[in-house]
Amino acid sequence: MLKGFSRSVVVGAALIAAVALGACRDTGNDDGKLFEISGKIFVFNYRLARATYVVTLRPLKPMGEGQVAVASFQDPAGGAPLVVEQKVWPKLDKVTLESPALTCVVKNKPYAIAISIKGADGAVLQEIDTTLMSTEDQSILPDRPLVIDQLYTANPDLVGHPDGKLPGEPKPDCSKGT
Repeated sequence: MLKGFSRSVVVGAALIAAVALGACRDTGNDDGKLFEISGKIFVFNYRLARATYVVTLRPLKPMGEGQVAVASFQDPAGGAPLVVEQKVWPKLDKVTLESPALTCVVKNKPYAIAISIKGADGAVLQEIDTTLMSTEDQSILPDRPLVIDQLYTANPDLVGHPDGKLPGEPKPDCSKGT
C-alpha cells in the first residue's frame, strides 16, 4: 500500500512538472512586440506647480544596444506635439518617458501619445499608440512653485498666499487645446 502511494506521489509530481514546463514554453506567437506599456499617468507636482505625462514601458524581449524610445505627447495647450527621446538601457527592467511641463490639462479628456522604438540604425522597430486621460484639471496646481530650490525654500512671491494662488495672476491661453 505504501509502495503504491509513493508511486502515485511521484507520478503526480511528474505531471505537475510537465504542466509547469508546458506553460513556460514559447508559443511561437511572435508578433514582433519589443515593449508594452506597463504604466501611464499624469503627474501633478503641487510643490513645483507643474504637470507632466509619465509613461513606463516594460521590455518583452531582451533590449538591443543603441535602441531609442521616441515619445510624441499631444500638447494639451494645442500646437505641435511635445517630443521626447530616451535612450533604452539594456540592463534596466523598464523605460520611463516623461514629457516637459504641461499647461491646460483638462479632466476626462483623452490625450494622444505615440511612441516609436528605434534601432541603433534609426529604423523603427515598434510603434505604440495610446491615450491618457487625467482625473484632475490642472487648475488644482498653484500659480507658481511653492519652493524655489533644493532646500525647499519657500517661494517669496507667494508670501501671504500659502495655497499658491495669486490674485490677478495671468492664466495660460488654453483656447487652442479644446
